Amino acid sequence: MRLVSHPVLCNYYITYRCNATCSFCDIWERPSPYVTLENVRQNLRDLKRLGVRVIDFTGGEPLLHRQLPELLQEAKRLGFITTVTTNALLYPKQAEQLRGLVDMLHFSLDSPIAEEHDRSRGVKCFDKVMESIAIARKLGERPDILFTVFEHNVHQIRQLHEEICQPNDLVLILNPVFEYNTVETGERFSEEALRKMSWWGKQPNVYLNEAFIQLRRDGGNQIEDPVCRAGSTTLVISPENKLVLPCYHLGLKEFPIDNNLYGLYRSDEVQKLVALEGRLPGCEGCAINCYMQPSFAVEVNKYFWRALPSTLKYNWMKGTWKQLF
Repeated sequence: MRLVSHPVLCNYYITYRCNATCSFCDIWERPSPYVTLENVRQNLRDLKRLGVRVIDFTGGEPLLHRQLPELLQEAKRLGFITTVTTNALLYPKQAEQLRGLVDMLHFSLDSPIAEEHDRSRGVKCFDKVMESIAIARKLGERPDILFTVFEHNVHQIRQLHEEICQPNDLVLILNPVFEYNTVETGERFSEEALRKMSWWGKQPNVYLNEAFIQLRRDGGNQIEDPVCRAGSTTLVISPENKLVLPCYHLGLKEFPIDNNLYGLYRSDEVQKLVALEGRLPGCEGCAINCYMQPSFAVEVNKYFWRALPSTLKYNWMKGTWKQLF
């Protein structure tokens, strides 16, 4: 049973540029402009009309966009829930400008050990994450620590939680790594690793969408009976001001927005692609978190029930549940 028929999330790529070179991401390899404030203003108005509630200003590294505070102000003015994920290299310089504008601010951290995290990111940024945590807390912000979990670092969850998150009263988000296109992330998760993540997801101040674990046990999205609802739940906008379908990672087709995102999304051509969500050959086995999370929330099935307790838990911890009603 479908609960919500309209899109709820926009992954707004404000640039593909990045000041890190993460081994499990290829976005930073793409040439890219920056979105313009004028285009964002128009698109946000149309996103509001389409029913979108959450704007994820993403990249690349979103803090590279010098007008990010203005973009966030526009989104907040229209009542959106905002989220930004950053490697924190630039946060200390921009913290004051961003204060109060990001509902869900995530600092990426791949290891509690500086050398390991820096090696994963291809740049020294562990110390910047630690500095950013101190600055954010001083400003009254409560960022989350986004921990991308691999088979080889799942044993570090405890150390990260006890040494970094607990002393700073931060939520630890467990983000199981996923493969896409030509980006390889190593061996698949063992059952032991899945069990460990699931156990940690039930601990105080730790968030893990339990449906991510179930989906991996099931072998990811199945095109004959898809769980993915990326096309109908999530709008992806590129730095070139194009609507990307069926999702960023497949990116089969891009449509110039031309100041009419509302009409474009509702057009027959776009809706024909939306109808293929989860059913294309490239969708087989997919477990990309940023599309599965909204997919689990709009249709009652076993993944909906798996995801519900952890989703309610996170929104309660962050206080964002108040903005959903």
